Amino acid sequence: MSQKVVIIADPGIDTAYAITAALLSPEIEVLAIIATAGNIPAEQATKNVHLLINVIDPPRWPRLGSALPIEYPIDGTKLHGPTGLGSVDIEGAIPHKTTPGDKLLSELVHAHPNEITVIVLGPATTLARAIDRDADIPYLLQKVIFVGGSWREPGNASAVAEFHFFCDPLSARRVLHAGLNLSLIPLDVSRKLVLSPNDLLNLPGPDDSICGLLRRMVPYGIRASSHLYGIEGFHLKDVLGIAALCSPGSLTTEYVFVDVELNGELTRGMSVVDTRPSPAKKPNVELATSLDVVEVRQWLHGLLGRSKRL
Repeated sequence: MSQKVVIIADPGIDTAYAITAALLSPEIEVLAIIATAGNIPAEQATKNVHLLINVIDPPRWPRLGSALPIEYPIDGTKLHGPTGLGSVDIEGAIPHKTTPGDKLLSELVHAHPNEITVIVLGPATTLARAIDRDADIPYLLQKVIFVGGSWREPGNASAVAEFHFFCDPLSARRVLHAGLNLSLIPLDVSRKLVLSPNDLLNLPGPDDSICGLLRRMVPYGIRASSHLYGIEGFHLKDVLGIAALCSPGSLTTEYVFVDVELNGELTRGMSVVDTRPSPAKKPNVELATSLDVVEVRQWLHGLLGRSKRL
């Protein structure tokens, strides 16, 4: 039986790959995709989710939730482009009214108690707001997978902070302390999944609309990654949120206590991982610590090769 999933996403080039992988994966059933601000503003995030689903056109459409009207003190468009999807401008009709993301998540969790895994591929705001409005959510979710935080790896939003944690550290702390069955995939692991320009521009299915769209997005990200990070290629960090369910053997984990710095002038959003032999608090996170890159690359390549058969 496939695993029921709700994805919270701020699409984003790598997020577009992750959403595609989720909709192609036979192991999971995507009940909903909820937009969130992050890489792009809230209104653009909602638009991007609808446009991606229009292009992918899966046999069974997930429900779509709108992004909450939140603004964050950081700009992700330097990496992902002005619309978040590189320099690609996709046309398509967007519904005038969609269900707010926190409300939609609450509805689905009560409709499918203890069956849903939430995969957070953006800031934690929507999940934290949903928990604040519905205190039963932590007891009704099967699992949460959160691509965020950084342990020993330098940050990508500041010297010490990962982007999703930096956007909304208070919500990240709310999620970390909510008593969830929570897996965290930090930059230490997610930065290992970097594909070369050749891999990204020569995806399976050259005549397929889905791979064609991804291929059109990624040149912007390759150029930006070279300028911002000095790498040749592009990090597909958010894809690991899907791989954690569909290729679980590719990740090694350990249970630790994780918190987040809220207000430091230089450390806003910094992850604090307590690895002392006798930590003050019990572990609250299953933290990813290593990655089998070859296994994930093979899994992703195989999925994208399926796209023509949708």
